[in-house]
Amino acid sequence: MYYTDRGIEELEQRRGEEEVTLEWLASRLREFVDDNPEFETAVERLATWLARLDDEADEPDGFDE
Repeated sequence: MYYTDRGIEELEQRRGEEEVTLEWLASRLREFVDDNPEFETAVERLATWLARLDDEADEPDGFDE
């Protein structure tokens, strides 16, 4: 188990039954980056990956670098 899995598991356990909009998620991600600017790159990569999940033109990992 990766260290980050603990947070993911907590999220799933505490809020797994909730339904949220992508607008709500985007707002929370912006709020997180405002409070934790050192994570801006990671949050940007996650958001881009989520946005492009169904885009067949992207590389398999979802990032063009």
